[in-house]
Amino acid sequence: MKHAIVLSFLSLAVAGCSVLPASGNNGAQRNSSADRTAVAAPVQPRFAAASPVIASPAAAQCFNRLGSAGVQFDPLPDQYLGDGCSTLGAVQMHALQGDDGRLDVSNLGPVTCPVSSAFAAWARFGVDRAAREVFGTPLANIQTMGSYSCRNIAGSSRRSGHASAAAIDISGFVLADGRRISVQSGWNGSAQEREFLRLVQRSACRRFGTVLGPDYNAAHRDHFHVEGVIDGNSYCR
Repeated sequence: MKHAIVLSFLSLAVAGCSVLPASGNNGAQRNSSADRTAVAAPVQPRFAAASPVIASPAAAQCFNRLGSAGVQFDPLPDQYLGDGCSTLGAVQMHALQGDDGRLDVSNLGPVTCPVSSAFAAWARFGVDRAAREVFGTPLANIQTMGSYSCRNIAGSSRRSGHASAAAIDISGFVLADGRRISVQSGWNGSAQEREFLRLVQRSACRRFGTVLGPDYNAAHRDHFHVEGVIDGNSYCR
């Protein structure tokens, strides 16, 4: 079914067919501790006029690459949500591909396709392999605090990367043997936990434009914030 959906989006891009924005708030996520300090109340999405949104060739190509990487996902219609918030060229990821099989991912909403591709590669080549190296067991699940949310950067008037579905907050990792490695407790936890979490953060810094973790500030003590893809400039802390 997922591949059929991808193929239909590819056909739309070639034929120039339109996709109308869906109604309703698609995929708003619960706030992390950083989110709770950002705005007093969430901004309610406001949809623009229902003008046609074309699936671009670049988006269609990205959907194809994501499918080829073994990611199970649904492409989502472009939505302009008002107040500087949007989900353009976004997908809903359901499962990723590890070296030996499926990797689950929890609590995700819309994520732009380029960030989804970076996330899928990081999950397989960074996180799964780090779990095998440090703990001797594969990764089973990446637990997140969400992706899209129409909000500002904490303490500023600038929109967060979450407002354009270009960021994901990761709170923990579940191994195949059932162990859970929490960013909050593991960052200064056992020697294995500390090694693993720093390995996966360094790996993320090679794939995402911005990576923020517990050493950045207190608001990120319980998660990694990963945003955008590397385009020549990056910030990792």
